[in-house]
Amino acid sequence: MKTVTSEKTVTSNQWHTLSPVQVEKSLRSHIEKGLTAVEVIERHTQFGPNELSAKKEKPLWLKFILQYNQPLLIILVCAGAIKALIGEWINAGVIWGVTTTNAIISFLQEAKAESALAALASAVQTEATVIRDGKKLRISSQQLVPGDVVLLSSGDKVPADLRLVKVRDLQIDESALTGESVAVEKQTEVLTPETPLAERTNMAYAGGFVTFGQGTGIVVAIGNHTETGKISQLIEQRVDLTTPLTRKFNQFSQNWLYFVLGMATLTFAVGLGQRSFNDALEAAVALIVGAIPEGLPAVITVTLAVGVARMARRHAIVRKLPAVETLGSATVVCSDKTGTLTENQMTVQEIYVGGMLCAVTGSGYGSEGQILFNQQPVDLKQAPSLKECLVAGLLCNDSHIEQKNGNWVVIGDPTEAALIAAANKAGLRQPSVEKLMPRLDSIPFESQFQYMATLHTAGSQENTGLRIIYVKGSMEAILQRCQQMLDAQGNLTPIVKETLYQQADVMAKQGLRVLAFAKKSMPPTQNSINHSDIETGLIFLGLQGMIDPPRQEAIAAIHACQQAGIQVKMITGDNVTTASAIARRMGFRNRNKKIVAYTGTELAQMNTSELKNAVEDGVVFARVAPEQKLRLVEAIQSRGEIVAMTGDGVNDAPALKQADIGIAMGSGTEVSKEAADMVLTDDNFASIEAAVEEGRSVYKNLIKAICFILPVNGGESMTILISTLLGRELPILSLQILWLNMLNSITMTVPLSFEPKSTEVMKQPPRPANEPFLTGNRIKRILAVSLYNWTLIFGLFEWIRQAPWGSLPLARTMAIQALVMGRIFYLLSISQLLPSLAAKWSGSTESIKSAPAIAAGIVGAVILQIIFSQSNFINQVFSTTPLTLDQWLICFGVSLPMIAIAASINRFDPPN
Repeated sequence: MKTVTSEKTVTSNQWHTLSPVQVEKSLRSHIEKGLTAVEVIERHTQFGPNELSAKKEKPLWLKFILQYNQPLLIILVCAGAIKALIGEWINAGVIWGVTTTNAIISFLQEAKAESALAALASAVQTEATVIRDGKKLRISSQQLVPGDVVLLSSGDKVPADLRLVKVRDLQIDESALTGESVAVEKQTEVLTPETPLAERTNMAYAGGFVTFGQGTGIVVAIGNHTETGKISQLIEQRVDLTTPLTRKFNQFSQNWLYFVLGMATLTFAVGLGQRSFNDALEAAVALIVGAIPEGLPAVITVTLAVGVARMARRHAIVRKLPAVETLGSATVVCSDKTGTLTENQMTVQEIYVGGMLCAVTGSGYGSEGQILFNQQPVDLKQAPSLKECLVAGLLCNDSHIEQKNGNWVVIGDPTEAALIAAANKAGLRQPSVEKLMPRLDSIPFESQFQYMATLHTAGSQENTGLRIIYVKGSMEAILQRCQQMLDAQGNLTPIVKETLYQQADVMAKQGLRVLAFAKKSMPPTQNSINHSDIETGLIFLGLQGMIDPPRQEAIAAIHACQQAGIQVKMITGDNVTTASAIARRMGFRNRNKKIVAYTGTELAQMNTSELKNAVEDGVVFARVAPEQKLRLVEAIQSRGEIVAMTGDGVNDAPALKQADIGIAMGSGTEVSKEAADMVLTDDNFASIEAAVEEGRSVYKNLIKAICFILPVNGGESMTILISTLLGRELPILSLQILWLNMLNSITMTVPLSFEPKSTEVMKQPPRPANEPFLTGNRIKRILAVSLYNWTLIFGLFEWIRQAPWGSLPLARTMAIQALVMGRIFYLLSISQLLPSLAAKWSGSTESIKSAPAIAAGIVGAVILQIIFSQSNFINQVFSTTPLTLDQWLICFGVSLPMIAIAASINRFDPPN
C-alpha cells in the first residue's frame, strides 16, 4: 500500500465534503484494519509528531536590555556617559541608577514568558485508542499520523482532527473551540463546502470532549494543521502589540526628546562663545538632566502598579502593566457569550402543558426557584399534566446531578441536567421517582430518529404491573407520533398540532432550546421496546424550553458600560437565534438602539469595507470561526476604536492577542489566559466594568503626575538656557537638579498614584483614542507653571546673590527651597486632599482616602529639604548652605503666588 506522498494532500481537502469512502481512499487507510506498522513509521517520518510547535522566546538578558528601549532612558544613559567622561562619577552613577531602577521594575512586571503555544500543546495531548494492523491499541496522541483510525467513547478527549466514519449516539463538547454551549450531536453524512466550523457535524476536532456515545474517525490533520493548531499560528502572528499608553508615552517621549536635544545644542553652542569647553558641556548636560523628567518612568510604573493592586481587589488580575490604563480608554468591549455573559448552565425557563405556559424561576442546576403560572406557584396536585411532563423529563434521562463542594456537578449531558433541575424545583427528586418507576429498557437518542425513549413499570397502586413508555425529542419527531394530548386537568383531548408548533416557534425565537415530551401505556407483559412500539399512539405531554441564561450582574455591567460611552458587542460561536435572544435580554444595542446580528457565513462574504460597516452597526456576531473573531477585532480597530476582548476558550486566543486588551476568564482554558493581558478571577463580566473604572482613574492620576513633574523640568531648563544666553552663573547645578528630579519629585508625585477615583469617572465618554498626553490646555498649564518656576528660581537667585549678605551657595539653596514650597502649593491644588477636607468639614460622611498618601508625601518632601540645606554632609556633596529662620520665611513668602496661579489654571484645565 502506498503512503501519503504530500502534506498538501492531507491539509488542503475540505474533509467534511467527502464521504467516508473518499476519505479512506484519499488517505490510503482502511476503516476496519487501520494502518500497518510500516505505514505508521513512514508517515511519522514524513509529518512528525502530533504536537504543536512553540515559538522560540527571547532570552532573559535580551528582554532586560529591551527595557532600555525608550527615548527618555536612552538619552539619560548618554547623559550619564557624558558625566562619566568628564569625571563626575557621582552624577553619572545617580543617572545610571535611575535608568537601571526603571528597567528592573519594568522587567519584573513583564518578564513572564508568553506560553500560549505551550498551553495549546497541552490542550491536545492525551491518549488515543486506535486500530493498527487490525488490532486495537492505546497510544499517546503524539504518535498519531494522518490516516490512523481512532475510536472514541464517552469521556475521551479528541486527540486530532477526525472525519467521522461511524457514530452511535455520539455527542462532543466543542465549546472551547467553537463557542457552542451545547454538546454537538455527530453524524457521518456529507456536508456542503460552505458549512461553518461549528456545524460540521461529521467532524471531530482536537481538544473536543466526548460527552456521550461512541464513534470511529480517520485522522485527517495533526499538530499545527488541526483547527487548534491553526489558532496557534494566528497567535504567533500577533505578538508585541503596543497599547494606547505605550504609544502615547513613546510619542510624548520622542517629542520631548527633540525639544531637549534642541535646547541642549543651543545651550552648548552659546556656552562655547562665553566659557570653556567643560563649562559649556556642563551647562548642556545640566539642561538635559533638568529638562528630562528622570522620575517620570518610575512614577508611571508605580501608578500602574497601584492600579494593578486595586484591580486585583476587584477580581481582575493584570498580567501586563500598560493594560491597566488601556482598559480605562476602551471604547468597545467584545465579549464571548458562553460562560462570560451567561451562567454556562442550561436552565429550563418555560414549560407549556395543556394550554398552560408556565415560567420557571432560578438559574443553574440548583433546586432554588419555582414553577409559576400567572405569577403564582403551581401545585402539582392541581396540575397533573405538568407533573407528567416533569416526570417524563426525569425518567427519560441518562444523566444526573450531584453536589460537590457546594457546587452542582453534571454527570452527563447539560440539557438533561436542566430537566432534572426543573423537576427538583417542583419537589420531584430523580432517585425517588426512579425507585417508584424503575426502568426496564430504553432506546438511546440517535440523530436519525431525533428522540429517546424509556420503558418503566407504573408506580401507582391502581396501575401496578402496567408499563409506561416516556419519550422526549424534537417537536417534529414527537408530534407526528401523537394523536392525543393531556389538557390542564390531565384529561385526554384531541391534539391541535398547529397550536403546539406555534408555541414551539415562539419559544425558539426567544433563544430557547425546545424539547417535546410524550408517553404511551403498554401491557404488563412488555419488558422491552423498539422503534415500532412508538410509531403511533403517543400521548403528548408538553414542551420544555431551556437556555443558558444571562448573568444578572452582567446585565447591570453592560448598562454601566453603555452609560460610560462604551459599546458592547457579542462575538460567539453559538447560533444566531440564541445569541440574539441573550443580547435582547441583556440590553445590547447599537447607537441606533437596535440589535443587528450577523452570522459567520455572512461575514465570510463581506469585503473589508463592508466588514467595517458591519462592525459599526452589529452588536451580535454568531457562528463565527476563530479567524473571523480575529478579523472582527481588526475591523473594529481599523475604525480607530480601542478594543477590549473577553473570552475563555481556545477559539478566543487569537482575538485576545490582537485586541488592545485581552481579558480571559479565570475558569477558562490556559490558552486564553496566556494570550490575555488580564484575567477575571470570578468569571464575572461585571468585574470588567469595575476594571474600566479603575483604569480611567489610573489614567487621570498619570496625567496629574505628568502635569506635576513637567513644570519643574520646564522651569529648570528655562533657567539653565536663559542663564547661559545671558552669560550668568547657573542658578542651579546638575547634581542639585538630580536631587529635585528624583528624591523630591518622586516623594511628592508618588502619592498622586493613590488618588481615589472620581464619582463622575463612569459618567464620562471614553477619551479619544488619539488624544495625546499633552492636550492644548495641559500645555498651557505646564507653560504657566514653568514660567512661574523659572521666575521664582532666577529672580530669587539673582536677588540673593546680589544682596550684601548673600552668596552663590546661599542663592542656589534659597532658590531651590522656594521652588519646593511652590511645588507643595501646586500639589495641593491638583490633588483631592483639600476638596476632601472641605467636604469633611461640611458634614460629609465620606472618608478622606487620599489624605494619608498626599500628607505623607508633603511631610517627606519637607524633611528632605530640611536635610538638603541643614545637613553638613549634604552641604558638601550638593554645594548647599544652611538657612536661618528669616531666610526660610523669605522662601515661603515668594512661593505664595503659586496659590493664585494654580487656582487660575484650574479654571480652564480642571485636574479631576
